[in-house]
Amino acid sequence: MRLAFAGTPQAAVASLRALLDAPEHEVVAVITRPVAAAGRGRVPTPAPVETVAQAAGIAVLAPRRPDDPDFLARLRELGVECCPVVAYGALLPPAALAVPEFGWVNLHFSLLPAWRGAAPVHHAILHGDKITGASTFQIEAGLDTGPVFGVVTEAIQPADTSGDLLGRLALSGATLLRATMDGIAAGSLVPRPQAADGVSVAGKITTADARVDWNAPARHTERLIRACTPDPGPWTTLRGERLKLGPIGLRGANALAPGELRVEKTAVSVGTATVEVELGTVQAPGKRAIPAPDWARGARLEPGGRFG
Repeated sequence: MRLAFAGTPQAAVASLRALLDAPEHEVVAVITRPVAAAGRGRVPTPAPVETVAQAAGIAVLAPRRPDDPDFLARLRELGVECCPVVAYGALLPPAALAVPEFGWVNLHFSLLPAWRGAAPVHHAILHGDKITGASTFQIEAGLDTGPVFGVVTEAIQPADTSGDLLGRLALSGATLLRATMDGIAAGSLVPRPQAADGVSVAGKITTADARVDWNAPARHTERLIRACTPDPGPWTTLRGERLKLGPIGLRGANALAPGELRVEKTAVSVGTATVEVELGTVQAPGKRAIPAPDWARGARLEPGGRFG
């Protein structure tokens, strides 16, 4: 089939490469979000998917809005038969959905109907799920509600961050997406409606959501930090300064008040609503992440110090 691949971040790269390597299909264009500023210097930086497309010599389409008439006309000119989608980052209007003969097929990083929405991997970790996966489905007007072509499952490991889990799902999902395109082209794959039960919604996790509340139970705090690593980045404050935190460990003791710090030679503990937790890494503004004991020595913490 003639494909126009829609995606933006690194998580979409494995799927694009899988389809580029598929002799049964021809990727005639890549659709991505317009170039955005990134990094401290706010330098305009092409998205990872765009970089791969440019290296492969494939046309890149970056409409401000996917209902742009010129963009839709270009899809028609290219004779696109299907648009596989991985983390494109924009809602697709009916005018766009109607262009390719076989529609738009999304690779979503959950076992639908669980965790429909923008942050399925974050929410799976945050809510303590043991199993997750990826699904391919036909995009329709509703939010991730379309019929499903296929799934792969993935166990969530106790120490997984969102970055770890998404990295594995991106690879297994790429294989699933290629198999889905093969099945659609062969006419052998028919999507099935999603179950009516088990629906959950994974709203976007913002920077404000990633602030650690030390009055919460330790288990929730540990999951929140893993869920928000690396993006949007878990954080707390000390003396009015924002600090980024790496994954933490749970301790059995409960002698500290919520947010209260205890500094030992080889460990830094913090109180929560239940048991204490042990900090992993801490990153002060403008500096690199370092082990918590090293940070504590440099920060010269006073007895009774407490995170905000």
